Amino acid sequence: MENIQLIESFSEFKDDKLIDRVTLMAILEDVFRNALKKKFGSDDNFDIIINPDKGDLEIWRNRVVVADGEVEDDNSEISLTAARRIEPDFEVGEDVSEEVKLIQLGRRSILALRQNLISKIHEHDNTNIYKQFKDLEGEIYTAEVHHIRHRAIILLDDEGNEIILPKDRQIPSDFFRKGENVRGVIESVELKGNKPAIIMSRTAPLFLEKLFESEIPEVFDGLITVKKVVRIPGEKAKVAVDSYDDRIDPVGACVGMKGSRIHGIVRELGNENIDVINYTNNVQLFVTRALSPARVTSVKLDEENHRAEVMLRPEEVSKAIGRGGHNIRLAGQLTGFEIDVFREGAEEDVELTEFSDEIDSWIIEEFGKIGLDTAKSILEQDVNDLVKRTDLEEETINEVVKILKSEFED
Repeated sequence: MENIQLIESFSEFKDDKLIDRVTLMAILEDVFRNALKKKFGSDDNFDIIINPDKGDLEIWRNRVVVADGEVEDDNSEISLTAARRIEPDFEVGEDVSEEVKLIQLGRRSILALRQNLISKIHEHDNTNIYKQFKDLEGEIYTAEVHHIRHRAIILLDDEGNEIILPKDRQIPSDFFRKGENVRGVIESVELKGNKPAIIMSRTAPLFLEKLFESEIPEVFDGLITVKKVVRIPGEKAKVAVDSYDDRIDPVGACVGMKGSRIHGIVRELGNENIDVINYTNNVQLFVTRALSPARVTSVKLDEENHRAEVMLRPEEVSKAIGRGGHNIRLAGQLTGFEIDVFREGAEEDVELTEFSDEIDSWIIEEFGKIGLDTAKSILEQDVNDLVKRTDLEEETINEVVKILKSEFED
């Protein structure tokens, strides 16, 4: 039977793609009906009988018998003479069912039909993958490195699904080899054409939040709530946690004895420095805690403009700002307030912008990046430390110090 040669792969499709019987039969019928429409103009009077398990198919065309010479539509009507060649006892007005062999569709149509079938199967497969991963958005997922490209790493999971880890979603210290397992959070799933694009991220704050859920039982059980996460991937992160049970110390539970609980998370994130902070609705207290490890003397809030003026002892300022200004930047993101740092006893301090006639604006901006925006804030720093923390050369910094001393201290 010539039908078998074309559809012998039905059962293979069913096994390879794990398509259920009803879905497979619906796809097959749709493909064959499209082929019949192209050949005969309509598929309304055709019955298609499919047995996907055996790789068998029958197509029957139903027509009405009309008197010789009165056929107006070859597809829906058949002359009495032609009908009697099928069975000699047909009469005018009766229905005739005649099997259509695939060979009647023509070789080109058969090739197109097979290609259409493969395309429909892949489309169904891609739709299922899209739905599966759309439900996994925001969840941690593990896949294996398959291919390393300049702008992304291509991962494959156990089912052979392709997942993309773009360069800008990798932690700067990340280095993976082919065959290694990579953990990240499924950030987004989009259909590009008919193919799903699954994007993984290791830099998203949500990844750190989900690591807390997976590594700390109290967070997983809901006894501790992660209120907010902010990160500079690979450098520093701040996590605000809370508990509705007064008997539980949320910070202690997350960090563990000597950091035992959080150690695995830190290692996963390339030794990212993680500050775990007790959340509170008291904004002043929250700002104070957010600037940890610095000890804050006082906080003055401007809630309307979301600004906080923080007073610290001179020796605490560098701690509050942190390396590269990371600490104060993350504290601002965590609290939602723009934080201005002031030194105790610095009433006579002068803004660095006051020296714009003598110091280039790009140099002033470079100091501002690490939270140094006054004359005293720079004079209190060690020159070698400033060289490490900025992109300025030692000669430039010494020249700035010389100007500040001559103008400010006189």
